Amino acid sequence: MYIYYTTASKGIAMVANSQVTSHKKRTNLSIDSQLLLEAKLLGINVSQAAEAGLAQAVKLQKQQRWLKDNSQAIESSNDFVTQHGLPLAEYRHF
Repeated sequence: MYIYYTTASKGIAMVANSQVTSHKKRTNLSIDSQLLLEAKLLGINVSQAAEAGLAQAVKLQKQQRWLKDNSQAIESSNDFVTQHGLPLAEYRHF
């Protein structure tokens, strides 16, 4: 995976890339045998599918945790807008 980033130095934009390596770790999983058989018959790479599913579960958990941790601030912001309207709304042209 490559990460591209830009920096500005003396008005000149520079683009650099950096290769990010991920270290894989062997692990044992218990998976329904029928599901595993079907996946193999369909040519599904079980390791990649498990990694993708785990990545999705981690992303979802992080989103839910962020919403929980910030729910009070979100509620406060929504209450402010309900009571006072959007800040700078008078300058909106749509």
